[in-house]
Amino acid sequence: MPKSENGLDQRDRAILRLLQADGRLSNVELAEKVNLSPSACLRRVRLLEERGLIARYVMLLDEKAVGLPGIAFVLLTLDQQGRAALDAFEAAVQRHPEVTECCLLAGAADYMLRIAYADAADFERIHTEIVTQLPGVARVQSTLALRSVKKTTALPL
Repeated sequence: MPKSENGLDQRDRAILRLLQADGRLSNVELAEKVNLSPSACLRRVRLLEERGLIARYVMLLDEKAVGLPGIAFVLLTLDQQGRAALDAFEAAVQRHPEVTECCLLAGAADYMLRIAYADAADFERIHTEIVTQLPGVARVQSTLALRSVKKTTALPL
């Protein structure tokens, strides 16, 4: 089977696609779906883990079902962009579970946060008590999502 530039063959990509769709597949089920013996399949999965292609296994929760139906995207500009300022901001943002994703940006803003919240009062609390209190924050611009049209954690393989 030919390997791609990242060293993955068709079977490796199939294993990764299947595990992205359902991380709870047993090794026997996975092996059957990719037409391998269970031992050969397990060896491939372990190798993919060792190579760092499989970063971790998680369970995804339904945001609405757990009472966090609101999603906000918040653009932040810091008052300084030196390494120490970025490090202080990044360390502080890690402490807040309401921030489900934080990306360093190239462009007008320095960071974009994805925030999960319960309702308008909860978002106001997060904005006032967390976002604006993060180290070095000079400007905040929030955009509230009305509806998610597409959401996936799966990478295209």
